[in-house]
Amino acid sequence: MTEPQPRYLRGRIAVVTGATRGCGRAIAVELGRAGATVFATGRSTRGRRSELDRPETIEGTAELVSQAGGRGVPVRCDFTSVADVDALAERVASEGGIDILVDDVWGGDRYADHSSPFWEADLDDALTLVRNGLDTHLIALHRLLPLLLRRPGGLLVEVTDNDDDTNVGAALPYYLVKCGVRAIARSMADALAPHGGTALAVTPGFLRSEAMLASFGVTEATWSEAVTDERPEFAVSETPTYLGRGVAALAADPEVGRFAGRTLASWTLMHTYGVTDVDGSRPDWGRYFTEVFLAGRDPRTLDAAPYR
Repeated sequence: MTEPQPRYLRGRIAVVTGATRGCGRAIAVELGRAGATVFATGRSTRGRRSELDRPETIEGTAELVSQAGGRGVPVRCDFTSVADVDALAERVASEGGIDILVDDVWGGDRYADHSSPFWEADLDDALTLVRNGLDTHLIALHRLLPLLLRRPGGLLVEVTDNDDDTNVGAALPYYLVKCGVRAIARSMADALAPHGGTALAVTPGFLRSEAMLASFGVTEATWSEAVTDERPEFAVSETPTYLGRGVAALAADPEVGRFAGRTLASWTLMHTYGVTDVDGSRPDWGRYFTEVFLAGRDPRTLDAAPYR
């Protein structure tokens, strides 16, 4: 199956949590490109930034959705607040229900300590990371799943990091959250199946998000300048659009139920649907990680081109 044709999802209603930037924004835009109405939800608005203090906003995402051919609807929502999510649910209910729920809310990077043993890390930061990364998903699901079940063939997509529970050195709270999100997808797959719904998880590879580009001091136009001997693996990085196109293809797949409970990586979606990144490349972070890192090879001595 190839990428969905424009307007393939016309008439579908999607809600994307954490749609301000990164994968959430890209998924929202690609669902819009396929014709969906997309509720772009998050905390950063043009009048009020979140504590991340970044320039991206939900209004900006909604405008990109509409420019792509869909209908973008920005709704400010703090997913740690049940009242906020109740207000979102009421707004979405006026459209009749949800066909596609993408649960991408995060907000934990600034609280992740990847350099200290857990017992030496800040406990308040650890607990905040878990609340931002797991409690938010539970609150969103509790309030929004009834709207997904109103419409036949509902799709729940949980967004995580990594496609299995192997610990690759991540901080304990971060690892707990990302494993927990995969567990949510497995559990919800069983819960939704009797109602005709499908739940699964997805993950990007080495992501060139807005924040990642900023941390390397580059832009999307100059990202390759950040490929150095210190970060040679950045040569196999991908834009958020890569995963966004894969999720749009999933949403358009009438046989998506065959993936229930699984975690599908951007490179898995590439092999399944033939999606490409914005430059036409096909980054395969999974193969790179296996053949380079797990094999103990020095990435500085390798040509990354075969993995793109």
